[in-house]
Amino acid sequence: MSTVTYRDAIVRGMADALAADDDVFFLGEDVGAAGGAFKLSEGLLEQFGPRRVLDTPISEQAIIGTAIGAATQGLRPLAEIMFADFAGVCFDQIANELAKYRYMTGGQISVPVTIRMANGAGTGFAAQHSQPAENWFLNVPGLKIAVPATPADAYGLLRAAIADPDPVLVFEHKGLFNVKGELADAPAPVELGRAEVVRAGEHVTVVATQQMRHRAVQAADLLQAEDVALEVIDPRCLVPFDVETVLGSLERTNRLVVVQEGGLPGSWGASLVASVLQTHFEMLDAPPRLVGSPETPVPYAGALEAAWLPSVEDIAQAARETIAY
Repeated sequence: MSTVTYRDAIVRGMADALAADDDVFFLGEDVGAAGGAFKLSEGLLEQFGPRRVLDTPISEQAIIGTAIGAATQGLRPLAEIMFADFAGVCFDQIANELAKYRYMTGGQISVPVTIRMANGAGTGFAAQHSQPAENWFLNVPGLKIAVPATPADAYGLLRAAIADPDPVLVFEHKGLFNVKGELADAPAPVELGRAEVVRAGEHVTVVATQQMRHRAVQAADLLQAEDVALEVIDPRCLVPFDVETVLGSLERTNRLVVVQEGGLPGSWGASLVASVLQTHFEMLDAPPRLVGSPETPVPYAGALEAAWLPSVEDIAQAARETIAY
């Protein structure tokens, strides 16, 4: 067991995947000689060479188009889109080609493509480079969506994604690259669609991903002084979503707070709340609370960006109000 950063875990995950399977190759903008815009691929070009680690033109359409074509021919591409926001440039290829290939060929062709994207706000990259873009893909059948929050999950979910026979989008939060955590000496893949109970508690179930997972734990620390015990759950994947772990927690707490980065309409948080209300309304002692961001672009100014993101106190206050209902 060693302590590594989220960034280090991603680099190791890619290196181990490339070493384990000659059909895996990595492509993207500046991923080779430059070591990645966020230094997420340092050393890979030197270790695996230019046939396995490919620098591409500045064209997200070329990156994803190449990955789709290679996957249909039996390879296992790992593609990087530098900022998740740029998925808008190649959205048609992801939503209308990659996601539908297996279905439209009657299962004759699989497309084991993994797309890594730097996601999320809080690091001062302004409105076109800071969007939490994971919600854009929720209504696209055929895609799996992983949202790791820790170094162990950044490694484990990435390895599982690359090994999966179907397309997986892996959103890596920019605000977590320097977060440290433990990684096993021989780490294993993390099953896609398996949530983690991060912290046990009896009063309120808090479901949160990525940066908000860490803030939810801080809110739990804050409320502990008020004799309130939050149970914090990290879904780790949005598709498939492990609703059973959430329902198991609600059987004990009977109160739900969902925390996400970004606007509320059409989001994974809104979907979870709707699902719980539709199927397990009788389990709740209070209306579920959904904590998120205002319906605006992500601000550039530091103070405004900080105000745009849900805070530790926002999460704590939502829990207090749910208990007081």
